[in-house]
Amino acid sequence: MEMNYLILFVAALIPMLIGFIWYNPKTFGNTWMKAADMTEEKINSGKMGVIFGVSYIFSILIASALMGFVIHQMGVFSLVGGNAELLKTGSAAAFMAEYGNEFRTFKHGLLHGVIAGFTIALPILGINALFERKGFKYIAVNAGYWIVTLGLMGGIICQFM
Repeated sequence: MEMNYLILFVAALIPMLIGFIWYNPKTFGNTWMKAADMTEEKINSGKMGVIFGVSYIFSILIASALMGFVIHQMGVFSLVGGNAELLKTGSAAAFMAEYGNEFRTFKHGLLHGVIAGFTIALPILGINALFERKGFKYIAVNAGYWIVTLGLMGGIICQFM
């Protein structure tokens, strides 16, 4: 299994790209600002370079973790300790020869990314929102963003990694 880590760096851009659209005032931005008790003053008070830089690093971590969800062959790769050379011999090689390219489509990655959004991101955001005393709109806007984002990241990773 050949790893193209450039794809992870590209997939890590997806949260920012979707965020520009999702949280734009013409889409869900105004709803989110109200639900999050966010003001223009608060938004403008942050150091945007730091915020985007750290967000990108976090997005690389998310893309790395998502790889195991959307690429089924990663299980075999982990069995050989991440050593791609060991995939060329023995039972790992036989498995990869038969199934190495199965389920490696954008559509399949999209599905698994969306599932990760519903089963991981939604519950985490929901728990935080409950304790922060945020309402349904807050959860819906943020979880919707992550469900769409993880779906697109999963599709890219699965198709091109």
